[in-house]
Amino acid sequence: MLTKRIIACLDVRDGAVVKGVRFEQLAAAGDPAVLARRYNDEGIDEVLLLDITATLEHRGALLETVRRTAAALFIPFGVGGGVRSLDDAAALFDAGADKVSLNSAALATPELITAIAARYGSQAVVVAIDARKNGVGSRFAVFGRSGTENARRDAVEWAREATDRGAGEILLTSIDRDGSRAGFDCALTAAVATAVSIPVIASGGAGTADHFAEVFTTGRADAALAASIFHFGEIPVAALKRDLAARGLPMREVA
Repeated sequence: MLTKRIIACLDVRDGAVVKGVRFEQLAAAGDPAVLARRYNDEGIDEVLLLDITATLEHRGALLETVRRTAAALFIPFGVGGGVRSLDDAAALFDAGADKVSLNSAALATPELITAIAARYGSQAVVVAIDARKNGVGSRFAVFGRSGTENARRDAVEWAREATDRGAGEILLTSIDRDGSRAGFDCALTAAVATAVSIPVIASGGAGTADHFAEVFTTGRADAALAASIFHFGEIPVAALKRDLAARGLPMREVA
């Protein structure tokens, strides 16, 4: 069985890390490079930096912030926000990213997934899907533009298409659970993970070690992402990984 990954998310606005609830009520949480260095030392498996207002402000990600953060890391580093073209992706790779995350641009131009995968490999392409329950059975609606625009797509169907187009991973965020610390949406995560053949990263709702264990088992996630519980030291990374390993989940060792 492949090891499960723990990923720290750095939601960045104007060069600083912020965290909110359901994509709103943003509060400052620190400097991205400082936090990244700390996570590197604590044994996190990966870091993902998301420039959360780049798309809304019609610009690319802040490259200097990406460079400073990449310089602090010796683990896989993904970056998302404002990637609208192959040139945007190239700029992020040149700045030190190992992966790029696409959301709104992938919805608008699905061919971009294939173009980036063809140049850099599928392992370098993450398609981010922000979804919420649509009130009809067990279906979930996809939202773009930082959760502000209904894309009129079904999350499972869009995940399948993204996979077919060359995505190497799906970053699946439950808007309903974002910042709630009420637990990951395991129904959403399991629905997507069952439908695709690539790794699924669960996001939105982490609050306890039990939540991680649940999304790795019931939710069938390959990785789980969290922000504020790590930023503010509420759950030490090493302790979390040891707890999950003790439950029989395959985890990467902490030095």
